[in-house]
Amino acid sequence: MKRALLFVSIAIITFLPGQAQKSEEKLVRKTFESYKDCILKDKGDEAANYVDSRTIKYYAGILEKTRTADSLETDALDIMDKLMVLLIRHRVTKEEILSFDGKSLFVHAIKEGMVGKNSVSNNEVGDINIEGEFAKGQLMVHGQKAPFYYHFYKEEGTWKIDLTSIMSIGTMAFKKMQEDSEMSENEYLMMLIEMSTGKKPATDIWQNII
Repeated sequence: MKRALLFVSIAIITFLPGQAQKSEEKLVRKTFESYKDCILKDKGDEAANYVDSRTIKYYAGILEKTRTADSLETDALDIMDKLMVLLIRHRVTKEEILSFDGKSLFVHAIKEGMVGKNSVSNNEVGDINIEGEFAKGQLMVHGQKAPFYYHFYKEEGTWKIDLTSIMSIGTMAFKKMQEDSEMSENEYLMMLIEMSTGKKPATDIWQNII
């Protein structure tokens, strides 16, 4: 009887952590799927529920650069951040820029289609590894493994995605497309910005707002 009880106890101890891990993996995957759905449907307010504090901090930093970076500082940004700053100055009013915080800028960017749907449309999360309140899920593109990982953090008991963990992919992609275009970096960005609205960017988008 004691041996039987010991066997059952060991089985339970072995079984429960595995089940807990699988349960957490499902929650991480659900966070990604929910975020992806929000991006594809331009639901900025809902998307904000699935991103972590690091993501909001990044947008707050972009907002600060949009407000204060002069032409030299703007030009010195990496291609992805520079595109963000210039695009916001081109598409968002001064009054809105001054009224936003990091979260409201993020929400606005999604509602206005400034976060491209192609950034998630073909993406899935593959294998997930969890360590405490941190998780990483392998990026899958068209069903194929890519050498990048989405990071997730549990904040206030809920898994949230850290979009800054994959921003290097966008930076590399934009840089490669710019180089292939045989345009200078700034010429390429001006072309993208004009394509986004059909309106030629004004020269003052290089200037700080305040």
